[in-house]
Amino acid sequence: MKNRIDVITLGCSKNLVDSELLMRQLVANGYTVEHDPADPKGDIAVINTCGFIGDAKEESVNMILEFAEAKKTNRLKKLFVMGCLSERYMNELQNEIPEVDKFYGKFAWKNLISDLGKSYYKDLEFDRSLSTPPHYAYVKISEGCDRTCSYCSIPIMTGKYKSRPLEEIEEEVRRLVSQGVREFQLIAQDLTYYGLDRYKQMRLPELVERVADIKGADWIRLHYAYPAHFPIELLRVIRERENVCNYLDIALQHISDNMLGRMRRNITKQQTIDLIARFREEVPGIHLRTTMMVGHPGETEQDFEELLEFVRETRFERLGAFPYSHEEDTYCDNNYTDDVPPGLKQERMNVLMDVQESIAVTINESKVGKTLKVIIDREDPDYYVGRTEFDSPEVDGEVLIEKQSPLRTGEFYEVKITSAMPFDLIGNVSL
Repeated sequence: MKNRIDVITLGCSKNLVDSELLMRQLVANGYTVEHDPADPKGDIAVINTCGFIGDAKEESVNMILEFAEAKKTNRLKKLFVMGCLSERYMNELQNEIPEVDKFYGKFAWKNLISDLGKSYYKDLEFDRSLSTPPHYAYVKISEGCDRTCSYCSIPIMTGKYKSRPLEEIEEEVRRLVSQGVREFQLIAQDLTYYGLDRYKQMRLPELVERVADIKGADWIRLHYAYPAHFPIELLRVIRERENVCNYLDIALQHISDNMLGRMRRNITKQQTIDLIARFREEVPGIHLRTTMMVGHPGETEQDFEELLEFVRETRFERLGAFPYSHEEDTYCDNNYTDDVPPGLKQERMNVLMDVQESIAVTINESKVGKTLKVIIDREDPDYYVGRTEFDSPEVDGEVLIEKQSPLRTGEFYEVKITSAMPFDLIGNVSL
């Protein structure tokens, strides 16, 4: 389809923001843009890649190859690739997949505009063509990461931590509010580091308060905190500000001191336990989302059992897990052998997620009979589908609302929970 560009985004919500910024510039230059189309039909395709772990890299390569095949058969005229995978493996990709017209590093996508013979509009620098439902958006508060976790290749791809100015983030939120956005997911590779590079002090609590002061920012949710040197003042902000969700996404990765040391996490088991107790003491009802890694080099059966016991005792409201992936040029690659067999990694992950599922069922069942504030994301054939303040889009559960009365997408309703499933709730609205 002439003058149409299909943009495909792989990986995390930080990548999604980059795609949305690019799409806005393309629209301003007169293109019709489709994001993640089920049936790509444009002359031009842009693939925004992920390069975090083996599975993500494989997915990105397979997607590039699929579109390269379309170019060979003249169903596609131009193919561009951007993002983390091309940032890290540009030379190899150029040699292996010559059908791609050009690869761009993670922060070089603006060059794509000029390579199309078009103009980059500076006055639209923070404008985005949202790919999410119009009532919520992701707001990236920084780039890069200064942590030195043993397993992580992200700093290799994204560079040193770079906080955006407070005023710039506020202005972006105001613009999004003016477009009808009501819910904001503040995202970064490490939220809690925010401000140290730019202001020489942690400024996340202040940033969240300033965003919370913006009229129309009805829900603010925090993604990807780091446990070491956590800014405790943030807990007061979550507790006191009604529009800051009682929700915190904080990746802990493990709990045994042996593994925390080998992972270079700069925190101990007891410090972690004390931190979680502080969260729950200062913010009653807070829902914690975390991620755990199994199969890191050196993980013993005792380490894994210690992790299982910790998860059983702590009872995280939200928990995901993934098996360790040995990444080139990381501390692990240079110092450890990938000594846990793949089958054992998968087995440990399955056991851990079985434990979490039983916890999730109990937590969801405790909500039956309660009335919760819910935002409506969409209408399905049998239900309206929404989320509570404890549920982030895409990664957490949903609330299925019986169709008794018409409800509006993007609006808040009080929903009485009538039954619970392992990850979703069912309820109805009394209008």
